[in-house]
Amino acid sequence: MTAVIALYPVASAPAGSATGAATEWTQLANNAQLIDLLKSSGLQVDNQLTQITQLAEQIQNQLKIYENMLQNTAQLPDHIWGQVESDLNRLRSIVDQGQSISFSMGNADDVLQQRFKSYSDLKTNLPNAESFSSTYQSWSDTNRDTIGSTLKAASLTADQFDTEEGTMSSLRSMSESADGQMKALQVGHQIAAQQVSQMQKLRGLISQQMTMMGTWLQTEQTDKDLAQARREKFFNADVFTIPSGQKMEPRW
Repeated sequence: MTAVIALYPVASAPAGSATGAATEWTQLANNAQLIDLLKSSGLQVDNQLTQITQLAEQIQNQLKIYENMLQNTAQLPDHIWGQVESDLNRLRSIVDQGQSISFSMGNADDVLQQRFKSYSDLKTNLPNAESFSSTYQSWSDTNRDTIGSTLKAASLTADQFDTEEGTMSSLRSMSESADGQMKALQVGHQIAAQQVSQMQKLRGLISQQMTMMGTWLQTEQTDKDLAQARREKFFNADVFTIPSGQKMEPRW
């Protein structure tokens, strides 16, 4: 019932955006550009996840209102059900965006490990020595499984909601009875609540990744500054003249 389920990572968003940067990471041949994009994307992703979480909360509350309305009437009128469909489709989009963000940030972790040995060697406090890439995949799998279980409990399948067209078709069918409408609202409410929790977890994971990256970048810059200081000290050292008695001169 709920337009809720794009269970697959979406890597087709515009390159450079928080959700579409996955392809951008691999296209950047210049490492300096890669680092700059990663740094700017950190704040962008955090802001986006905040907005997504707030939207999921709004949809969760709105679906509860619809449930209360349905309890007091035989069936929601068409114009109200149209609003329900719109909210559930937005919820489906939220799931898409979360999956896309996790895919993109996991991809960034892979690219950094490939290009920078110092990043690959950096010790983190992730469990079982996992990489951020594998941790994002675990989050994605858990999110999909949770949604799938919720749908299954309502005798629904994820396949019905893989696309917007499939979602709308299922919702139109469910709108034909009060029981179907209530089932759709209840499943949507549960998934909205799950997404609030899952987006908070994803935001925490990305925050941890950004902190680790900041530590790595600071260490890299410190090493560069130290090397530069040593070069300057070497080339700017005072040059002392050698006393004539100590000079080596050819004797013919």
